[in-house]
Amino acid sequence: MLLVVDIGNTHTAFGLFDGEKLGFDWRMETRSERTADELAAALRGLFELAGLNMRQVDAAIISSVVPPATLPMERLFARYFKLTPLVVGPGMKTGMPVLYENPRDLGADRIVNAVAAYAQFSQGAIVVDFGTATTLDVVTARGEYAGGIITPGLLISADALYRSTAKLPRVEIARPKAVVGTNTVASIQSGLVFGYAGMIDALVNRIRAEVAYAPRVVATGGLGALVAREAATIDEYDELLTLRGLRILHDRNRA
Repeated sequence: MLLVVDIGNTHTAFGLFDGEKLGFDWRMETRSERTADELAAALRGLFELAGLNMRQVDAAIISSVVPPATLPMERLFARYFKLTPLVVGPGMKTGMPVLYENPRDLGADRIVNAVAAYAQFSQGAIVVDFGTATTLDVVTARGEYAGGIITPGLLISADALYRSTAKLPRVEIARPKAVVGTNTVASIQSGLVFGYAGMIDALVNRIRAEVAYAPRVVATGGLGALVAREAATIDEYDELLTLRGLRILHDRNRA
């Protein structure tokens, strides 16, 4: 079985594949100070709850945007799985030309998402990832990574609003009943949810105006489902897009 790992700034996602089938997926908080032993203990518990044995894993791949968290994860695989994982980065065969001015600046999760989207749709695409940062990544009709957009994520914006004001509260990010809030919490929620949906629509429309093809728009990321329902330009939501992309990259590089 193949274990894929996506280390994000806020959460780390794991996916267990049997061939092309994703059987299980889990998430835990990303903490750079976790040791390989702590990771092993947490992961063993997740495997046991699913009725699985860690010895069933015979291959692994890691995507990470948190360098201090990458080495403990590699040590986890070396010590407890007795294998060397693939790590997404420069030199890996992606099957996708990267048109970024400096490809080394491109976050691993962004190229993974782009590969997954093109493999799934076989056409130009825009991937909107609602993570710690909200990113929009553009794939051309020829399967090239064209570039993208980075904005502060929903959680960052909500936290900045709370920390930078004297009286505004920290709120749950949820859809309010109406655009016009009749209390402070609903007003903040409206600005976050409907404001981000409007921002995504505006950015997607600007991208569409710059390209000569009709890209399919797919959203992913923890808060993607909430905003995707409100954004008119998003065609679909796929929470597991990044994990599927990691499986594809592993297959292209396992030799």
